Amino acid sequence: MHWRGRKVLVTGGAGFLGSNLCHALATQGARVVALDGFLFGGGANPANLEGAEVELVRADIRDVDLRPLCEGAEVIFNLAAQTSHMGGQRDPLADIAVNAVAQVRLIQAAREAAPDAVVVHASTRQFYGRAHHLPVDEEHPVNPPDANGVSKFAGEQYWMIEHRVNGRPVVSLRLTNCYGPRLRIRDARQTFLGIWIRSVLEDRPFEVWGGEQLRDMTYVDDVTNAFLLAGATPACHGRIFNIGGSPPASLKEIADITVRVAGAGARYTIREFPADRARIDIGSYHADDRAFRQATGWTPEVGLEDGIRRSLDWFRPRLAAYL
Repeated sequence: MHWRGRKVLVTGGAGFLGSNLCHALATQGARVVALDGFLFGGGANPANLEGAEVELVRADIRDVDLRPLCEGAEVIFNLAAQTSHMGGQRDPLADIAVNAVAQVRLIQAAREAAPDAVVVHASTRQFYGRAHHLPVDEEHPVNPPDANGVSKFAGEQYWMIEHRVNGRPVVSLRLTNCYGPRLRIRDARQTFLGIWIRSVLEDRPFEVWGGEQLRDMTYVDDVTNAFLLAGATPACHGRIFNIGGSPPASLKEIADITVRVAGAGARYTIREFPADRARIDIGSYHADDRAFRQATGWTPEVGLEDGIRRSLDWFRPRLAAYL
């Protein structure tokens, strides 16, 4: 798809993934509307959209009139979500309001104002729970380990029903651990690597919980390319895809790479999982994303060491804006 001149709505557009997507779309000439409520504890940051020719609408997806925002949109990238595992455990009603109820509101608004728009929905590998086998493909049983997984799964399924019943072209991308520029790093609400990056840049040791769990990390530029391809590839319509990244590495291996890239003074300690997190930990995970690669030709281009180096270099002069 040639993006120049096309109206695109990005919900969650001031967050980590949404803002990177907005920058890419604007650079390619799209008319981008970014919706974000800047909810407490989320990844939205005003600094994320600096330098991007994007119309930012600061409003809560739970109550704003979504029809004018959808009007004329050819593609809707739907990244608005409550992503904190512990946040969902503590307040499941608020979790459901964003991840499920608000999704139905957006579906209804898009039916009226953008009936032909392609929708690319940001989903998560969290649904699978503890893996029965590795790598995990899209046929793996769904067994959400926590409240946030349940609400996110509900939201995804509402969108897939919209495809099956009403024929809307919908694509759902189940993402793994994403990282890179514009990540929330003030704490670990988005990913463990966020607080690691902050700690390294503040010359403090970071904690590794467990250490042997495997993860496949996806650099944000590769995630952005996956969204753009999903929105532009008719063969993806009506399908759910896993999105992976670099070859899997243990948390300890990722920590060692982070220390090596950061240089002198970087260090970490290993500790047992806190009891409340241990109960919802999924163990090792890495994705089988061959289906998406075959459908689109996508492949991750940024390796783990290079991605961590790029992330540290990007945040170093901007640290104050992200704390």
